[in-house]
Amino acid sequence: MYENLSEQFTIDDMARTAMYSKFHFSRVFQRITGISPGRFLSAIRLQEAKRLLVCTSLTVTDISHRVGYTSVGTFSSRFRSSVGVSPTVYRQLGGFASAVPTAWRGQGTHTSTLHGRIVPPREASSGLTFLGLFPDPLPQGAPIRCSVLHRPGPYLLTDVPPGTWYLMASSVPPDREPAIDCSHPRGEAPNVACSDPITVQAGTPVDQVDLRLRPLGAFDPPILMALLDLRSASLAAGAAS
Repeated sequence: MYENLSEQFTIDDMARTAMYSKFHFSRVFQRITGISPGRFLSAIRLQEAKRLLVCTSLTVTDISHRVGYTSVGTFSSRFRSSVGVSPTVYRQLGGFASAVPTAWRGQGTHTSTLHGRIVPPREASSGLTFLGLFPDPLPQGAPIRCSVLHRPGPYLLTDVPPGTWYLMASSVPPDREPAIDCSHPRGEAPNVACSDPITVQAGTPVDQVDLRLRPLGAFDPPILMALLDLRSASLAAGAAS
């Protein structure tokens, strides 16, 4: 997938390359990555588009073709729905989001609280940490709930609606400035973690959910949503307090 983003190929083609049947390949792939081969391919195409938007001066049309889209309109629509802003705005913002809206704004007695601890990676430094609650293991679009920690540690997410959710955490080293690391082949080098499915029922306490951060791996779905400029957000919060 990574070596052929501009090519048009199917799940059958991938299964033949892996020397599996289509159905066995799909089952094994989803068990390892958490999402289907088709969704993973679409996600890494958009992640490469994010890198090219920040790290090159290629036009949006050229970038859409480089990542396997034949229609720039389809590319722009999928980019906006997954990343949260259009390709042009993403480039103008330097790969950051000016705000991260949540997909659910309700509150009340039918919600629950999610708490736990984000554990730093064993052999790497971590700074500001983003937490997001998503409906599946692919962090795209608006999270259900989100928060930013100054560093890995205890967290608390309030007003979590009933449903089945996945908690995702992403943390960048303290000395890293850009949203996209142009020196990294995937355009990103954060520490990440994702929970197993978390079932939330109205008014029922949720067990503590702890996550240990680790370097992003080849089998991890990319973080498609545009993240806040965490350092600017931290400085603004410090000034306000």
